[in-house]
Amino acid sequence: MKLVFATHNQHKLRELQQIIKNDIHLISLDDLNYSTEIEETGNTLVENALLKARFIYERYSISTFADDTGLEIDALKGAPGVYSARFAGEDKSAVNNMNKVLDLMKGLTNRKARFKTVIALFLNGKEFLFEGAVEGNILETPLGTNGFGYDPIFQPMGYSISFAQMDSETKNKISHRGKAVEKLVSFLNQLSI
Repeated sequence: MKLVFATHNQHKLRELQQIIKNDIHLISLDDLNYSTEIEETGNTLVENALLKARFIYERYSISTFADDTGLEIDALKGAPGVYSARFAGEDKSAVNNMNKVLDLMKGLTNRKARFKTVIALFLNGKEFLFEGAVEGNILETPLGTNGFGYDPIFQPMGYSISFAQMDSETKNKISHRGKAVEKLVSFLNQLSI
């Protein structure tokens, strides 16, 4: 089965290729020679994921999925949430985003947070949603060099290291995106039975 992952983010693409098995041929927007950024104008992760997947499905008539992910921090009333990628500005700088979170959280003791991912799938004209979440805490300083985005400051519940200190196999098993993708893959596998 050929599926478009509606993203230009090579980190996400690599992460998903490690999770999705060989019977699903994953292609990106770059493989379609689509270089424009799809505007995320939704107010929720669900709206943004649906918007991106629907746009590519309608344009290319190929089964497509898109995701949107957000980091929700309790002490920041759920921020950065749907604005996670652009929290510190339109340049989408991971370092600036992390620094803004750490600045806003200086002196705060409640460091509870969660990552959420929503995947929207457009398959043969029908839409499906899959969600994953992982609870954890925001560290006081970045740790580790693996992963991307907020991974160096997010410590998942039950672990003493950050996402950025984990090997990709461990992270993919417990991460928000891993859980959502697992639901997506399980759904796709049921279709091919």
